[in-house]
Amino acid sequence: MSAVERFRPLFYPRGVVISGVSAHPGKWGFLFLHHLLRFGYEGRVFPINREGVEVLGRATVRNVADIPAGEADLLIVCTPTAINVELVRAAARKGMRAAFVAAAGYGEAGEEGRRLEAELVGVADEVGMLLAGPNGQGLVSTGARLCAQMVAPYPPPGRISVASQSGNLVSSFCHYASMTGVGISKAISCGNSAQLTIDDYVDYFADDPETAVTFVYLEGVRDGRRFFERVARASSRKPIVVLKGGATALGQRAASSHTGALASDDRIFDGVCRQLGMSRAETLEEAYEAAATFASQPLPRGKRVLVFTAAGGWGVLCADACVRAGLEVAPLPSDLLAEIDPLLPSRWSRGNPVDMAGGESRDTIPKLLDLVTRHPSVDAVIYLGLGIQAANAQVLKSGPFYPGHGLDRIVAFHERQDARYAEVAREVSERYAKPVLCASELVYTDRAGTNPAPRAVAAGGRITYPSAHRAVRALAHLVRYAEWRRRRGQ
Repeated sequence: MSAVERFRPLFYPRGVVISGVSAHPGKWGFLFLHHLLRFGYEGRVFPINREGVEVLGRATVRNVADIPAGEADLLIVCTPTAINVELVRAAARKGMRAAFVAAAGYGEAGEEGRRLEAELVGVADEVGMLLAGPNGQGLVSTGARLCAQMVAPYPPPGRISVASQSGNLVSSFCHYASMTGVGISKAISCGNSAQLTIDDYVDYFADDPETAVTFVYLEGVRDGRRFFERVARASSRKPIVVLKGGATALGQRAASSHTGALASDDRIFDGVCRQLGMSRAETLEEAYEAAATFASQPLPRGKRVLVFTAAGGWGVLCADACVRAGLEVAPLPSDLLAEIDPLLPSRWSRGNPVDMAGGESRDTIPKLLDLVTRHPSVDAVIYLGLGIQAANAQVLKSGPFYPGHGLDRIVAFHERQDARYAEVAREVSERYAKPVLCASELVYTDRAGTNPAPRAVAAGGRITYPSAHRAVRALAHLVRYAEWRRRRGQ
């Protein structure tokens, strides 16, 4: 059986059973039921409540025996450890082939918890059931409109898939996806990874046609050899972004108490990541932005970066960041310089970074973006200053003089232009199959989301990086992974 078929009951169930559903809105079972219904899961949902009370206007059943056979694939377990072994057996008899165990009190809770966990896994193996968790926070599958988790949010659909040993980091990734629009295909809180481990999900996502990039948060692995063998196979097919907890002695103690994970030596892990082509991030923000970039930008053919900027200081800082990240800010080729020169005033930088020196007119930026992106000596472009015209337009709109004095016309022009620049950046990236990354601090300052430039970037399925440094870090992940693939002849 292929990995795609094996995981279908977990991520594409035809029906879902939730044990331990309560009418109390603070209970896990209630939240799982609410989120499944709220976000439009289209399969059948069977809430189990031992008193048979109505919850959220839905009738409940008292036990698994009352559920029609073959109507559900997935069991969500929110009941105490003492009854869950028999619950899994009963669910298997009804045709369920996957279980997500939210219940805690297993391997993370000491010796008795480890015994209960081993017993639960043994029964799941015996009846042929996939078992995710225990001590997990939930899972998401946007292709199935499945929000089977106890926390917010439900992310927009996309091509990033997430496997995490922390439920709250799944939530954080979903928040980033909701904020930027570069969305999620699947996400799961692995909990203690008692049966299904991180590498099982990595292996599945490598085969999943709806996944372009995998993000992994892990605190430790039980079988290092098996993990790295499977990661090596998966990484050769799709990029993997990894964030590891337990990099310090203090973090390792915290990881042990969190999921019972045994953390590995961080220096060894770092070396193995480089060897296997995994993109290791230092922070959650970096991890999301790297994953979103893999999901939305083409891989570069090399590491030669052209910095295209509306202001000199931004370009200088970006060039410094590129050098520190191991990227190459190459001299501007003479033929490209000759093509750019007539389009800008004589004070422009005449080099890389290409500083327009405030000389842009109606069509300058679209023409320049096309010129620099198509040139064979340029592997990637970082575009700085997107949205500043529209930001000035917002100031003009906010005063007592608007819309008179011609302000209505200039405001409309600036807003149109900045949206157009964002669209052109995506178009030339797709036309020439090269990454073009847009960075602007307006991601921070435009809290109301009224600036048309970042909105246009998001509408094109990409993110606006909050600074040049963040764009450089994301691009460096793409460059290193592309180089690793080339060394392997891929």
